[in-house]
Amino acid sequence: MLRNFLKVSKRFIINYMSYEENYLSKRPQSLCKMCGKCCRVSTTSTPYEKLKQMAEEGDEGAKDFLSIFVPYESIEAARKVGKDTVDNILERLRADGKLNENEITFYRCKYLQPDNLCSNYENRPALCIHFPSTPWAITPPNCGFDGWLFWKREEIKQKVRREKEELLELKLLKKRTKDEETLKKIELVEQKIQRNIDMYKKYGSNDW
Repeated sequence: MLRNFLKVSKRFIINYMSYEENYLSKRPQSLCKMCGKCCRVSTTSTPYEKLKQMAEEGDEGAKDFLSIFVPYESIEAARKVGKDTVDNILERLRADGKLNENEITFYRCKYLQPDNLCSNYENRPALCIHFPSTPWAITPPNCGFDGWLFWKREEIKQKVRREKEELLELKLLKKRTKDEETLKKIELVEQKIQRNIDMYKKYGSNDW
């Protein structure tokens, strides 16, 4: 019984890598087509007024975003610059039930040059370096990262399914275990695995 527990624990520790190890360091930057679409039209889940308030209160992420992105006056103004990108974002948000056209604001990067290169490249903030920052990031249509992001999503789904199987194994193991110390260790591993699964709850991990 203890051998099964140690096997599950080892698998979990190996699979539970940091964000940098598991995603950013493996992202092939060469896939970027240098089209400038993600710089020309972007948005955030936080309303503009709230974003400004957060920046004033010292939030580094909000400060970084507003230091480079300038808001368009309206959705239509953004659509004139990047119709396919705007419509793609709205469609994704609508499908996820997160669209509120009264709160959404589109932005453009003030450092993007006509040749799609960045005039502030060496000093660009982390949000630019990390984009697309998750496998569920909304990218412009025909983005070079699309295929790779799809496979990363599938990898994560497979990992979560394995972790759910491990939870079932641990549940059975607990029923056969009488030692209190071993039970405590099993429960700790269960909690860690569940937290990892819950990280993806907003993407639908409960149904994977």
